[in-house]
This record gives sequence, C-alpha cells and structure tokens, in this order.
Amino acid sequence: MSSTVTGSADQPTGSATTADAPVTRAEYCAVAVADAFAGDGEFIASAFGTIPAIGVRLARLTVAPDLLLTDGEAHFVSGTWQIGADPHATEGVVVEGWSPFRTIFDLVWHGKRHVMMIPAQIDGHGNTNISAIGDYAQPKVQLLGVRGAPGNSVYHPTSYWVPNHSTRSFVRTVDTVSGVGTDNARAAGPATSAYHDLRRVVTNLAVLDFGGPDGAMRLLSLHPGVTLEEFRAATACDVHVEGEVPATRAPSAEELRLIREVIDPRSLRDREIPA
Repeated sequence: MSSTVTGSADQPTGSATTADAPVTRAEYCAVAVADAFAGDGEFIASAFGTIPAIGVRLARLTVAPDLLLTDGEAHFVSGTWQIGADPHATEGVVVEGWSPFRTIFDLVWHGKRHVMMIPAQIDGHGNTNISAIGDYAQPKVQLLGVRGAPGNSVYHPTSYWVPNHSTRSFVRTVDTVSGVGTDNARAAGPATSAYHDLRRVVTNLAVLDFGGPDGAMRLLSLHPGVTLEEFRAATACDVHVEGEVPATRAPSAEELRLIREVIDPRSLRDREIPA
C-alpha cells in the first residue's frame, strides 16, 4: 500500500482550467459520477443529489448518450437543462415518452435502471442504511425507511453518492441493512445475487468500487489534494487498496464548459461540495 497520490489540487492530471478558473472538488466529483454511468445503454438514470444530477446530465452529453432522463415527474425528456430549472421551459428539451409511477416498477424489476442513492451509512461490502440510526426498534434517529433500496440493489445497477465522507457514513457495520451488499447478496443465494450489481461509490474524497476480494469495497482513486492517510482516518470500514492510488481524473476542457456554462452555470454544485 502507498500513501502517494499522483496529481495535485493545483496541477491536476489533464486539462485543468477553463477561463482561468481552477477545477473545484465539486467538478472532480461530477466527472466521477458521469464516469460511473459510462457505457450505460438505454437505461433510466435516477440520481439523487446536486452532484449526481450534474453527473448524469454530463454523462448523457459525453460517455452515455442513450441514458434516459426524466423531468422529475412522469416524462422522459431529451436535451439538457440547468440544475434547478424547469426542463419544459428550456429551449431544446423535448418530451420523448410518458412514464407514470407504475411503470417504474417494471423498469426496476427488468433491470433497466441505474440509480445513484445517498446512504446514511455504508459498510465495506456495500450494505447501506437509509432507515434508522441505532437500534431499529428504538432508533436514535429515524430516517426514511428502507424505501426502494432492497429492490434497487437486487434488481439493477446501483451506485452511491456520499457528499460527506466520514466515519459516521463509512462504518464497520450498518445499523439496518436497507440496500443489499455483496456479502449479503451472496449469502442469500441466486435469487438475490443473480442481478446484484453494485457499481461505484463517489464521495467528496474518493472513488470506490467493489472489485476487492469477495466483493469488498476497493479504492479506485483519491481526489487531488486528498491523502491516503486522510481517507483512512475518515473511513471506519475496511477498504481494499492496491498499490499506488491514482488521482481522480480531471475533467476535460469540454466537460468543464458543459458543467460551468450549460448544466450548472449558477454553481449550485459548490453548495453541496464547497470549493
């Protein structure tokens, strides 16, 4: 293992600036989210959070042109609209299809969706908790409930976004299993593991997947300016590390232009991940 990370916050790998503005941590995260959806075909992309919303728009404009995005209600739409804007009031946005709520279940059960959720807790095999902190019978904090997490994680590709990477979010054992991790999917047998597909975890510090031994979480890259020691100090669960950890790739000049001028000109991304 090595604490060396290639690149730096001041001199990131690749194209670093547009209009003399340095690449921000939020922009590294947005590109990492887009890469999580790279190569997806005609899948509905459901992304929660500002950075994921930017990332899936960027992905459709670059690495995943067949992604299906919704207007947030019941329509599939083409084109790109600003974060926080009404897509139907944006020139070039066209309704491509109707998708009432009941059809979402068909998409989920047939695996035609890639979701990026925000877990309150995640462990070293990708089990996640969005339900309750503490004892489930009498929790310290009541959260959303398991919602769609079990079906999402069992039936179709699932990724995660953690805007505040800390030992409170990356835990050794989640208090309640809402989303199914690689170990629990394997233990439950083929009915659960057949279509179980955890893809990426993007945080404000790093990018991870589940390519470690026996489906363990693996560190893929650290964002420029983050050391391996800082990552470990913020992570309570075990994470597999292979050799020298690279820096998260920098956005290209065109990706920066799309983020800054087309998708998020009001810089709402910096509210979620401060510059």
